[in-house]
Amino acid sequence: MGNSYAGQLHSTRFEEVLHSSIEASLRSNTVVPRPVFSQLYLEAEHQPTAQNAGRAENEEDDEEDGSESNSPPIPYQMKPPPEGSCTTDGFCQAGKDLRLGSMATECLEVPPGFLLVGAKSPSIPDHILVCAVDRRFLPDERGRNALLGFAGNCMGCGEKGFRYFTEFSNHINLKLSTQPKKQKHLKYHLLRNAQGLLVRGPLIRWRATDNRVRQTGAVVPAGPSGGEDPLSAPQPTGTHTHPGTHTLSGTHTHAASALSALNTDAAPPLHMPDNPHALTNGNHCPPSQQPLQQSGAATYGRPSVIGTITNAGPPKKRHKGWSPESSSTSDASTKATTTAVSGTRPDNGAPVTVSQGSSPPLPPGESVTVPDFLVQTCKLQPVIFTGHGKLPALCGNSAEVLVSPLLQACYRSSQALPRVYEQYGATPIQPLSTQMQILLTVYYLVQLGPHQMPLIEDLEQIFMRSWRESHLTEIRQYPQTHPHPQMPPQLPGLPQPLTPSQLPWLARLAASSSGEGVLVLDGAASLAEGLEDVFLRLMEGRLAQTSYVVLICMGKSQGLESCMVVTGKHQCRALAESMLSPGDNLKEISYEIYSGMTTDLRAFFNSLGPDEDMEGVLEKASVESRSHSSLPSTQESADDSPKPACTEYRVEWHEIRAIQLAVARKLLSHVCAIADSSTQNLDLGSFDKVEFLICVPPSEVTFQQVILHLWNSGVLQELGLDQEVLSLQQVEQYVVKLDQEAVGRIDGLIQKSKMNPYTLFILVHDHAHWDLSSSHYSGGGSREGLVDSLLNCRQIRDAPNILTLHVTSFPFALQTQYTRISPYNEIHWPSSFSNDVDLYHEKTKYFGISELLESTRSGAGLPLLRFDSSFENMAAAVEERFPKLHSAVIRTQLLIQHYAVALMVVAGQAHLQKHTSVETLEIVQCLLGSAQRCPSNHGHMVLLRVASPALALVAQQRLAHVRDKLGFQNHFEVVLGNPSSALSLGKHFLEQLKVWMKVQDPDWTPRTYLELEALPCILILAGVDPLGESLPRSLKYCDLRVISSAYLQRTPLEQELGLAAYLVKVGDQDARAPATASDLSESDPDKLSSTDNEEEEVVVEVNSDLPGLDPSPPSASQHSQHSQSEASALDPDKPPPQSQPQSQSQPQAQAQTQVQAQTPPHPLPDIRDPGRAARPEGDPSTAQRRPSKSTSSGSGGSSSTRASTPRQRCSWARNLNRPPVVLLPRAVYQVLTAPDASGLPKSTALLPHPSVEWASSFRPLLSKMMTCTEQSLYYRQWTVPKPTHMDRSNRAPEGRADNFHPRRLLLSGPPQVGKTGAYLQFLGILSRMLIRLMEVDIYDEEDINYSEKLPLVQHHQAGVSWPSMDIMRTMAFDYTIHDPKYEGISPIYSTEYTPSEEGNPRRQEDVYLRRRTSRIKLSKYAAYNTYHHCEQCHQYMGFNPRYQLYESTLHTFTFSHLLLGEEIQLYFIIPKSKEHHFAFSQSGGQLESLRLPLVSDWNPDCIKSPIFTPTTGRHEHGLFNLYHAMDGASHLHILVVKEYEMAVYKKYWPNHIMLVLPTTFNGAGIGAAHFLIKELSYHNLELERSRRVEHGSRPHDVWPFIILADDSCVMWNALDVDPKSGSIGTERNVSLKQVLQHMESSADITQYGLCGLRKWSSRYGNQTGRHHEPFSRGHLHDFLLLNVDLTQNVQYNQNRFTCDDVDFNLRAHSAGLLVCRFNNFSVMKKQITIGGYRTFIVKTKVRHKMTDVPTTVQPSQYICAPDSKHTFLSTPAQLLLEKYLQHTSHKLFPLSARHYSHPVLSVDCYLNLGPEVTVCFVSSRPHSINLSTSGLLFGGLLLYFCDSFVTPGFLKKFHFLKGATLCVICPNRSALRQTVVRLELEDEWRFRLSDEFQTANAKEDQPLFFLTGKHI
Repeated sequence: MGNSYAGQLHSTRFEEVLHSSIEASLRSNTVVPRPVFSQLYLEAEHQPTAQNAGRAENEEDDEEDGSESNSPPIPYQMKPPPEGSCTTDGFCQAGKDLRLGSMATECLEVPPGFLLVGAKSPSIPDHILVCAVDRRFLPDERGRNALLGFAGNCMGCGEKGFRYFTEFSNHINLKLSTQPKKQKHLKYHLLRNAQGLLVRGPLIRWRATDNRVRQTGAVVPAGPSGGEDPLSAPQPTGTHTHPGTHTLSGTHTHAASALSALNTDAAPPLHMPDNPHALTNGNHCPPSQQPLQQSGAATYGRPSVIGTITNAGPPKKRHKGWSPESSSTSDASTKATTTAVSGTRPDNGAPVTVSQGSSPPLPPGESVTVPDFLVQTCKLQPVIFTGHGKLPALCGNSAEVLVSPLLQACYRSSQALPRVYEQYGATPIQPLSTQMQILLTVYYLVQLGPHQMPLIEDLEQIFMRSWRESHLTEIRQYPQTHPHPQMPPQLPGLPQPLTPSQLPWLARLAASSSGEGVLVLDGAASLAEGLEDVFLRLMEGRLAQTSYVVLICMGKSQGLESCMVVTGKHQCRALAESMLSPGDNLKEISYEIYSGMTTDLRAFFNSLGPDEDMEGVLEKASVESRSHSSLPSTQESADDSPKPACTEYRVEWHEIRAIQLAVARKLLSHVCAIADSSTQNLDLGSFDKVEFLICVPPSEVTFQQVILHLWNSGVLQELGLDQEVLSLQQVEQYVVKLDQEAVGRIDGLIQKSKMNPYTLFILVHDHAHWDLSSSHYSGGGSREGLVDSLLNCRQIRDAPNILTLHVTSFPFALQTQYTRISPYNEIHWPSSFSNDVDLYHEKTKYFGISELLESTRSGAGLPLLRFDSSFENMAAAVEERFPKLHSAVIRTQLLIQHYAVALMVVAGQAHLQKHTSVETLEIVQCLLGSAQRCPSNHGHMVLLRVASPALALVAQQRLAHVRDKLGFQNHFEVVLGNPSSALSLGKHFLEQLKVWMKVQDPDWTPRTYLELEALPCILILAGVDPLGESLPRSLKYCDLRVISSAYLQRTPLEQELGLAAYLVKVGDQDARAPATASDLSESDPDKLSSTDNEEEEVVVEVNSDLPGLDPSPPSASQHSQHSQSEASALDPDKPPPQSQPQSQSQPQAQAQTQVQAQTPPHPLPDIRDPGRAARPEGDPSTAQRRPSKSTSSGSGGSSSTRASTPRQRCSWARNLNRPPVVLLPRAVYQVLTAPDASGLPKSTALLPHPSVEWASSFRPLLSKMMTCTEQSLYYRQWTVPKPTHMDRSNRAPEGRADNFHPRRLLLSGPPQVGKTGAYLQFLGILSRMLIRLMEVDIYDEEDINYSEKLPLVQHHQAGVSWPSMDIMRTMAFDYTIHDPKYEGISPIYSTEYTPSEEGNPRRQEDVYLRRRTSRIKLSKYAAYNTYHHCEQCHQYMGFNPRYQLYESTLHTFTFSHLLLGEEIQLYFIIPKSKEHHFAFSQSGGQLESLRLPLVSDWNPDCIKSPIFTPTTGRHEHGLFNLYHAMDGASHLHILVVKEYEMAVYKKYWPNHIMLVLPTTFNGAGIGAAHFLIKELSYHNLELERSRRVEHGSRPHDVWPFIILADDSCVMWNALDVDPKSGSIGTERNVSLKQVLQHMESSADITQYGLCGLRKWSSRYGNQTGRHHEPFSRGHLHDFLLLNVDLTQNVQYNQNRFTCDDVDFNLRAHSAGLLVCRFNNFSVMKKQITIGGYRTFIVKTKVRHKMTDVPTTVQPSQYICAPDSKHTFLSTPAQLLLEKYLQHTSHKLFPLSARHYSHPVLSVDCYLNLGPEVTVCFVSSRPHSINLSTSGLLFGGLLLYFCDSFVTPGFLKKFHFLKGATLCVICPNRSALRQTVVRLELEDEWRFRLSDEFQTANAKEDQPLFFLTGKHI
């Protein structure tokens, strides 16, 4: 970059002057100077500056323009004047006065196309002579485009037709001594002022302004070989010692600090072109008496500039009108670094257009008059940036001046920097002084490139870094809460403040290095006077080369004042456009199009040179195309025969990928986290259904695209909809466009959410960054603010069943200080690769913005991200001709022209190649050539992005017209993508798509761009912003050359680039596909080997890639001269250059040589003529590639490449795995590729979104190492919404740090990555999860042990509601156990039951593991665990945040029991809200009793029986929430817990009453809990009876029942029975309240000892041969209504672990109590695999310590011989005994094993002896009810803890088999011996010493002992 002279000083004198000035002003002894000032005097080009090489503009001794030698001028002898002619100075030879002073008031007639100019004569230097000269021979405002020669008229005598300036100079008596030259002696334009006087105007710019370039330090090569300017690269700012130099200190340290701030990487200058131009300040052509004729002259008759492509080297001397640097000129480049005024505009910083009558507040009496015709004279609209002080009032022609407060806002924000440190209590640190702010501003302006504009973010960073460096010592004393990369080292001393008197000359000194680019004016006494001076200079043309004027006023009264006036032509134009909103820009564009303002522009483009025009050439090409198409008709008919079809076509866009499922699960986990949080904002457990509505921007394509994704996702089936019945139109009810129709849809959703509180509504806001306008600021009928009014309304905000999901690729504007979304509710798209490992194994890699930028740095091939310098140069030239047209209109029309010309070039008009760019030609060739290589005509898509719908329509119509004229109407389609309309395709292409997609529907049309896969087309995408449209994988070129570069913010930039985002398939062979996607070797013959990115020379074979054209055979000389012919397009008469430029890089030249060698000249067939499309074997298309990676050369290699599979023939399939090429405007490209201090692209430092602003100038930069979450936190801290932002009103209420919405999520991910599929999958799995949450696994087992021989006796009528006590007493008790959970226990002997013959029954563990369950949906009457939260049961649960935390009190309840032998002390934990259920003593508040109702009490909303639920290990999963099950009825529920679990249960159930068992029961089983509950209840019953008697009630009036409920009872059902027929109906779910009230209201209920329910089974009533009995007597389990009064003498065995309910049922029946089961009610038990009383683990005991690892000992080792050295176990003795008997009783009682007729006699207890041994239960109590055992021979006798009721006489009633086994179990050995003796067992039983055993417990664990013997 640059030339060999870059980096050197311009002259020795200049160097000496400047350095002596520096030494004199900056001499110091404290700080070592930094070499920064000298850098300001270095320039990148060795060209004369305005101060040095050139003379003053008004100096008449200017050297001859164009002279390239230093030789003395040649003497000149003028031709003698004719005889009689006048020779007076100032008069023409006809004697007419030509002096300006004399002709100022005369009315002069100027012929059309002529301009008035002033000539200077050496003889009369004080006068100007008036002349009229043809404007074609004058240069434009930039010193270019002047034709050679002369044509002028004398304005004195009126003589016309002077064709030589020599002749003319003689006529006007110039009297020259040197060769007459118009460039030297025609000096000024002449203008009419406001008074009509003819006055001197600006200088005529004979020199091209490029020759006086100002280099601003952006890129300065360090020597002949080139290098980087120190200002453009990060440098250390520490001190450097140089011998013989002076140090910087005192005042001037500020200047050094300021420049070191510029030195750092906070605001790096953007990349500049090789030869940057100085800016001109307007077109200085004077206004004529006939302005319309002038306009015409400017349009017609001038050479075309369309052909400019690349710089072809230095022109010859005679071509002075040609700028040698035209290839790097672009008006659009002026927008490269600006956010414009709209970018960083604060609330009060909106740009003020004075024409609107709104000017800043002004001091009285001070005003500035804006001159008339300012814009007309200067061809620019100045922009004034207010600085310090108040801007004076602008009056007069104020409409032609723009005012912006951006700079003033930046100054003010920088004053707040030190406040960050004042919070630490430090002495306030002084902010940047006014002088330093102005000086830094000047420095910053100086370093800007000619096409750059100030970027406020950069200036803020400069201010911050300079201030930090200046106060580094103070800053380092306090914590660095805002670290900044590359903190400068500490300075040796503190600087002295910069005084106002030093500011002007330091500012001028800094500005001097820019030439005239930056002008500092400090002589005015006020801003008003300074602005008057600026306007005067503008009118006089003295600011032609000045881009910025800085006014500094040192007034005595008002202090220091300043402002900045932008006078650069490019800058002013870009600022004027950027001050309009995007919508206003579109209106302006539409107005220009429809008002006819573009007529001249179209006429200009129509002219291709003096001899031809566009339409004529197009008509000629059209005739040729028709002649070609008429010839091969027979061939075309022959081609109708079946052709081979492409087998590579496939559509993949609807597939669901693994990473999408992963994101969907992340979304689900965040929703669950909201539900699980303590805020109770979402009760997932209360929802049984999901409904959703997807909101999309008002784009028809996006709308249809989401519908298509929804249709293919399977989500509708997940929601229970039959998709086969639904049509695509019916699916539209789930998607809505955010337009006015959305209001009704959103209102309908709100109403549905109110009517369906158990439905969860998901509101998906896709493309959520689209409309962020506040509804309060939107006008009536405006679409803006609609999203705010709909999605942020109070109804949606407060609805507990509406969850909002925002989905966007650009979440920055939703991440502000006032955001509604919690950072914990953000879900960021994960990376699919980590350290090159495919985390999700889907073999795809995302190719997005980062990868596009990486391709510009990799060097592995042509970059995918490019800019077209040829196009930019042409656009800049055209913009100069039409300064009043919008740049978008010019650039779009130019782009249309490029495509049209390229089509014509491909069609055979090769001579037009110079009128288009290489990039455009490459695109068109690829578009047309790709489809020809596929049998099915598959091709590529070219995306043309045009923001204005009006311009997009013009482009579509023009391109379609040119296409049709050239006969390409069947080769590619031109599609207009308008957001407000559906797609429209031609019939031919529609039929093609139907064939490819195998669509049978005759009415089918594509609705999305995805359905255009493989269709060769140009898609013109309109709209201000893309609205979420996805593009097919056939997209190959993304042409963004005409996108706006006036709004440089992160979101607009990145969403335009997001159109090119791509998913690359990563396979074994193409794992490097993303890196080499742009490489043109091997496999891409469709693309030309060219790029303009570095403005290199490129050799192009125009038609080598296309079958089908027949121009003259190309020659090597034509190849080499291609670019030079393009460069001469401005002058068609100019002969082509004769040699190749020498500046071309060596690799490129080598590539050109190889390409030429591989391309033999031959005629090319016509693309429109299939008959002529046959190719030779040496197909040049495959040779026309970059040969860098080619393994073969020549035509042979290419032919071998072609002769292969269809995949190699189909260009679309071959390029399916390659990301598209992106073409950008140069301004945008430079911003994106400019390095940033953070290592991120420069775009990340821009304002994130137009609707937000920075919270402070004092902010760090984004870091490359930041995660998405950290980036979100960054924007949440450093951005605030503007007043027009919808989140501006979301301020946190007082006392809160934020105002997040609890049910709002944000999903962010890169563009085109698959977010739509992810959130659709989320909806599906959320629905499945809710169904899962609403379903539980219910034990669904059929009753067991039913005998087929049971008599069919109906005791109660089928429809009876309550049992009859009399009938119940006549019913026999069913000893057989029918509960399937007891399938593996010992059957109980009964004379009425005969077991079936079975094989070996299963073990109990197997039965338990294999128990059958069913998924049942929870009803509204279900019991819930702790995970259920809803509004209704918040207070019941005690978690309602509106209430204080429930306080509980601990109470002791003591009673004594004979069996325990001591007092029992229990603890009640009673919440304050439940104390009314208890009675307390009046004196001390001691707990006295649990209140019980009377039998006669009846309350429909109350349950009389207290509910006791023993539980262990299920504090989370136990179903203790009975609020819904009770249907809101009042009830008393007590949880019975062990002492060591008290705290955890209290934590999860704070509003439940806890009954805490004594410590000694921590290791006990369920029997102990039941025992204590029952005994406590009876003791409480006695206390309540005593208390009630005192109040006049009888003792038996107190309600005696309690409920013992298992902690897994989930639902209750009622069976509908027909009372007449007795047939069983359906079983419906009912509330527990209904069940209990029904049971409690039974007649004579107090006469029943025990009531219960049937276990639910889905097959109940379906058993064959079974009748339905509404009530029965038998075993009851799980849910009991227990009469504690009648069962006073029947106790639960407190030692039991298993089967304690079976044991209790048998003893209760034997005691004569009525046991009733309500068969019309059933209880459902949920399968809970966690906790419970069954989960006891056998552990070994080592050294009196319990191990953590379960033992693997066999059940036979659970016992041992007394006093043996057996391994002891730490399991309770009773459990070991029960387990031992369960597993080994078939060996212990061999005579009873599998012999139902010889059971084991078990006295007073039931123990499980295993499924093979039958147990016969008998009670020894007097008057007990037992089975008749007469004639029954027992196979064994089991005596367990025999009491005194068991006597020898009682045992002698029973008969045993010989050899029957006796087993006596006692608590100790002494009791064992006593029992043997007392019962006289030795009389009939034989014992041995070896038959005594104990459980394998240590002595301190109190083992149980038992003795076995045999019957004699």
